[in-house]
Amino acid sequence: MPTASSKDDEVDLLIDAWSQLLPEVDLTPLDVMSRLRRAAFHLSKLRAKAFASAGIAVWEFDVLAVLRRAGTELSATRLITATMIGSAAMTNRLDKLAERGLVHRRPNPSDGRAILVAITAEGIERVDAAMTELVRLEAEALRDVSRGDQALLASALRVLAAGETHEA
Repeated sequence: MPTASSKDDEVDLLIDAWSQLLPEVDLTPLDVMSRLRRAAFHLSKLRAKAFASAGIAVWEFDVLAVLRRAGTELSATRLITATMIGSAAMTNRLDKLAERGLVHRRPNPSDGRAILVAITAEGIERVDAAMTELVRLEAEALRDVSRGDQALLASALRVLAAGETHEA
């Protein structure tokens, strides 16, 4: 009986079609990258579901998670660096999070032009609930992948994410 990994999937069909059109091209990278793209799409939906269950949006989770992991208040500049968004977007996000009572802002005593941001008790409650549900959903999504295969996959993705591959 074929296993889930031995049956042709959409990527196999895509590669077969392209190999007919471009027989001289080595399409092997599509085996990984096309599946990775599809997995990222599914992960994005899974994350949105987990965060919605805690009453927060993906962008809210990103900011709250940085603050939660820091365990202390942070400058807006540190949040911008950690979340890789611009200052105008961060200002907008902090305004909305403060309106919802998920963060508290105060002037930075050592720099009158800057602010310090802290997560509130409600922000902690929501981000913890979101993380707990995310881990549960991710474990469910990985249920058919052995721990050993998960470790191999994590190792390979670490290399890929670090940009240690040869760039064209």
